[in-house]
Amino acid sequence: MTQPEGTQNKKMRVLIADDIQETRRNTRLMLATIDNVEVVAIASNGLQAVQLAQEHHPDIVFLDINMPEMDGLTAYSEILKVYPDTGCVIISAEKDTTTLRTAMSIGVQEYLIKPFTMEELEVAVAKVHQRVEQTREKLLQDTQLRNQREAYLAQLATEYAKARRTDDKAIEVFEQLTENPNSEMRWIQNLAMIYIVRKKWGRLKVLAEKAEGRNNK
Repeated sequence: MTQPEGTQNKKMRVLIADDIQETRRNTRLMLATIDNVEVVAIASNGLQAVQLAQEHHPDIVFLDINMPEMDGLTAYSEILKVYPDTGCVIISAEKDTTTLRTAMSIGVQEYLIKPFTMEELEVAVAKVHQRVEQTREKLLQDTQLRNQREAYLAQLATEYAKARRTDDKAIEVFEQLTENPNSEMRWIQNLAMIYIVRKKWGRLKVLAEKAEGRNNK
């Protein structure tokens, strides 16, 4: 398989999960022939797949649709909660339209029917790898935008705190900052003082519960 330009030194990390040993073995052997792929973990059920994915952070997971402990779709949903940039190829013994639609709805990129050919596998890997790169680029952009927004709000909040502003705009800025689970305590304290001045007791109670919950973590 021809490697995309610029990826010769970066292998795609792959996890395989299937309850049938022969399928696990055959899939691993086929993937071993693709130069830019490295199998980093192999699981025999869905629960083990989730655990190994959390440990190894693969780029792509190959998941059998029907496995003991946890099915492939549920396993992928759990993996996405930890690593939302993980691509997925679902493997099934039969092509079921309903299952295919469900798989696509949760983000599965490719669907292989057993027994699949080497060409089908290569095409699936290439497509999913492309989607993974696109997803990671978007996540990076989202993170950068979020960080820029946080920095801007922090600058405004600092100015408002110095000016002891308690108007609606100040409330809006401090509330947006405290929506972040990792918000600095000074923003929470400033917002609490504004609530007290403005006699917004209901909001103050909610804020106090949020602060207490964070301190108990």
